[in-house]
Amino acid sequence: MTTMNVQDAKARLSDLVARAERGEDVVIARAGRPAVRLVPVAPRPRTFGTMDLTVPESFFEPLDEVELAAWE
Repeated sequence: MTTMNVQDAKARLSDLVARAERGEDVVIARAGRPAVRLVPVAPRPRTFGTMDLTVPESFFEPLDEVELAAWE
């Protein structure tokens, strides 16, 4: 476990964050008394969109002349 005063933690914050990410217990103290603990944030699963969507096969068919002209 790493314990460090606030003043020293300010100067070495990047190092302390890296230690916490590696699983080390990092405590920041104020006036020698433990105040906070740095812990890594658990990654959230990433999702693509929020709707359950299906695309019909006709979506991939070429556009007819009228629809194609509307896009030009």
